[in-house]
Amino acid sequence: MRKYIVLRYNYVVSRRLPREDPNQHLHQALASFRHELRKFLVVSEKAANDAGLHPQQHQLLLAVAGVPAGHSSSIAYTAEALGLKHNTVVELVDRCEREGLLKRTSDPADRRRVCLRTTPRGQRVLDRLSQVHVQELTLRGPRLIEALQNLLRTEIHGLTLGTLKRSRERKLP
Repeated sequence: MRKYIVLRYNYVVSRRLPREDPNQHLHQALASFRHELRKFLVVSEKAANDAGLHPQQHQLLLAVAGVPAGHSSSIAYTAEALGLKHNTVVELVDRCEREGLLKRTSDPADRRRVCLRTTPRGQRVLDRLSQVHVQELTLRGPRLIEALQNLLRTEIHGLTLGTLKRSRERKLP
């Protein structure tokens, strides 16, 4: 009887103890990368605010100025690039146009389509912000790269492959 009580006690206690997280290394690596990325984004947002822009306005200027060759900076393309809805980008464009940062033009190939381009003022603001970002990436870049490499090493070394697969198979409440 005494042996049964000890076994039962050990069983109950072991179920109450927190179990080791098999994905702890992955979670730590993801948290570290996200932390470094967030620190960069905070500096980016502050730089945009200091330049008199909302961060989304800066992102819009960058998306318009950074359109790859062969693409036009239509509102639809820009919405896709920013991950925003079409009407949200239209509102951002309206605001940037009022502030003299962007200009709408008709697409020469399809006059129904509106293309965007930066104005000289918008280009000057974007150039200043880009310099701030390059300086910040020069300082923070090595830590960002290290955090990303650590994250990829964690995944590549198979520390999480089996446990992630098992956790995906379970139904979450």
